[in-house]
Amino acid sequence: MTSPPTQDQVRAAQFQRRLRTESEYHQARLLLLLAGFTEDGDVFTGLTKLVKLDFLLRYPAMTKRLLPEETEWPDGTEPTRDELLAVESRMIRYRYGPWDDRYYPMLGALVGRGLLVFAGGHRFAVQVTPSGRRLSLALSEFAQWRPTTARVRLLRQHFDFTGEQLKDLIYEHLDDVATLPHGAEI
Repeated sequence: MTSPPTQDQVRAAQFQRRLRTESEYHQARLLLLLAGFTEDGDVFTGLTKLVKLDFLLRYPAMTKRLLPEETEWPDGTEPTRDELLAVESRMIRYRYGPWDDRYYPMLGALVGRGLLVFAGGHRFAVQVTPSGRRLSLALSEFAQWRPTTARVRLLRQHFDFTGEQLKDLIYEHLDDVATLPHGAEI
């Protein structure tokens, strides 16, 4: 006999059903990223850091170019052929990313849902709430989010730098991307 689902499991399942919209999908990805780069009570600081990590999460082909060749990707997380082709065939350079103007609204939506709080003292600083952490853990158990969760762990292992350090790394090693004007197709 199975026990009834917990409130967190029910909430995660409801959130998963709502992910049909693009905005909620990106909010879930950002929540997983922020939760994966912080521990309970930690503050994530820096919009540039968030956006550069999100770029590497969304475009694993670019991440692959930055990782040492001998790096082992966790099972099921290495860039797929489709991901490699999608990035190579049509990607636009933006200041931060294709959601330049939408990061704050998406983060605001996560705050409005009680999953994040803005932390004072910095231009950009957020903290994952206990509810946000529980939801991120519940989401990470869904098959479709397991690769994202594993990629976040890989990013934290290799790219837990400041936003400025990430920007410099990307500009140095992905100079073909960094030298293009904003709005140009890569």
